Amino acid sequence: MILLLSNGNGLAALVYGIFGLWFGPPIIMTIIGIARFKKNRKLAKTLFIIAAIYLLIGGGICAAIVGGV
Repeated sequence: MILLLSNGNGLAALVYGIFGLWFGPPIIMTIIGIARFKKNRKLAKTLFIIAAIYLLIGGGICAAIVGGV
């Protein structure tokens, strides 16, 4: 809480952290899926699907929190 009240930079760090949690894992899973696509197509497709679902659900939860629903 002290971080948020200091000089306003804490709020920006909090927003960056939320977006990092929202976009970070899907990006990592997509990169791993691209790297594994030639060797193991089934694993790569599974990682792509999980990344897309994570992005959709994470975006919905983030929008609900920000929108106040």
